[in-house]
Amino acid sequence: MVEEAEDLQVLMARQPIYTKSQDVTAFELLFRDSEGKFVDGLKDKEATLGVLMGAYSSISRGGEVQNVPCFLKVTDSFLLDNEMPDLPRQSFIIEILGHSKISPALIERVKSLANDGYRLALADYNPTDPRFGPLLNVVHVLKLDIQKLGMKNVQTLVQKLRPFQLELLADKVETKEEFRSCLEMGFELYMGYFLSKPEPVKGRKISGNKVLLIQLLTELQKPNATAQSVEEIALNDPALTFKILKVVNSAAFNLRREITSLSHAIAMLGMDQVRRWVMLFLANSNGDKPDDLTRNMLQRGRMCELLAEMTGRPEPINHFIVGLLSQLDVMMDMDMSELMDQVPLHHDIKAALINRDGSYGEVLQEVEHYERGEFEHLRKMLDRHFYEVSYRHSLSWATQVMQALQSAA
Repeated sequence: MVEEAEDLQVLMARQPIYTKSQDVTAFELLFRDSEGKFVDGLKDKEATLGVLMGAYSSISRGGEVQNVPCFLKVTDSFLLDNEMPDLPRQSFIIEILGHSKISPALIERVKSLANDGYRLALADYNPTDPRFGPLLNVVHVLKLDIQKLGMKNVQTLVQKLRPFQLELLADKVETKEEFRSCLEMGFELYMGYFLSKPEPVKGRKISGNKVLLIQLLTELQKPNATAQSVEEIALNDPALTFKILKVVNSAAFNLRREITSLSHAIAMLGMDQVRRWVMLFLANSNGDKPDDLTRNMLQRGRMCELLAEMTGRPEPINHFIVGLLSQLDVMMDMDMSELMDQVPLHHDIKAALINRDGSYGEVLQEVEHYERGEFEHLRKMLDRHFYEVSYRHSLSWATQVMQALQSAA
């Protein structure tokens, strides 16, 4: 269950910002306070800033937890009323919104922040609007919405912006093809859902140690399966068994005693919990996909499970499995329907993964909306506080599991 946590009184999610090599270099914070504002609700809240620099900026890289900067969208009033908290320069990038009233006072304030050592970003840039001109000489990062501007116009615009020596961020990158085009144009940073969409390879089959994991999963689904019958299959790949045990013994599970074998794990945790971690390894990349994909799969699975628990739905672990495997098509570069033909799952789970049907699909959609910051589309299954706490817990949990996975690699 979710531990006690600081109540932020906001709905908050984070969106990764990627480098050319598709590594996460920063997060953009997406949130609304109780009045629907961006960051005005954060004034004078040291505890809130502590949470932002903790759970919302943490990332596991190479088995170690690191912090990356957060882009913080700000309103005009937040900038101009002189009540902005003293934010750590290395932890936050101040993001100015394109619909701000770009007055002389705002420009002076932005210059003052730059002189004070803050990094600044400008969003919603419109090349035909002269109001933006003075800011181009002050900000460090320029965010270009490639969908709004149109890919045909972006290349010409990039050339015109070169004299300003800005770090260009391609926003709303929806496909791998768009990512490759922006890469050729010279963008340094990328945002969008291009990593969340598969590029199906016709006729692809699940291969390698994934086949053994499928065999394990099939055995775990059988009513007459035993700890010994599961372990017999796992022993065909001792290295994989070792990795599973290392993850189960990690800090993410807070076990009082060390688990020494798969049969021991089943005796201690039960078939359902071991099935969960077989699923986890099935979802883990073989190294040809960015770490952020695995991280998001873990985070999504955990939040689905927590929402199911808190709303009293049966079989929370199946909600976890649905959330975890909802991007398995991306991991495998296979169509989800074709993939489901090769994976021995209950038809209700398959229906949720393919069509978002049933209770599993309903919770999955809720979590997907939250992840994207589409808070207006939430069904409001719970009070808003529980969404944010569940999301934050899921971030921390996913970081712990990523540490264990990377250490076991």
